[in-house]
Amino acid sequence: MRCVIARFPFELTQSGVQDAMKGIAPEEITGESVVIGRRTYPVKQVGQVVTGQDRRDFTAREIVLAMTKLGFTCNTLPPRSAPVPGPDAVRHASAALGAPMAT
Repeated sequence: MRCVIARFPFELTQSGVQDAMKGIAPEEITGESVVIGRRTYPVKQVGQVVTGQDRRDFTAREIVLAMTKLGFTCNTLPPRSAPVPGPDAVRHASAALGAPMAT
């Protein structure tokens, strides 16, 4: 499949991507990911290995689109929600110990 990543054309195939990622250990996933074989890789890592470009040269979306078109499963992490406001540490500790909460 022909695709353009960071304004450069690439001819990618599913088997070519699988071969390129063989023997490469997945890095920690902090955002979008792609499942290749039995491993899950960050899309930026896959993009760097497959294209040979620096990760700053392309977006995760470009790689996700290309990998999806090739038939790979891509995932995104849900956005982090803001922490729910609750009792501060002293009040929380007091409540855990069964003491009445100070006001």
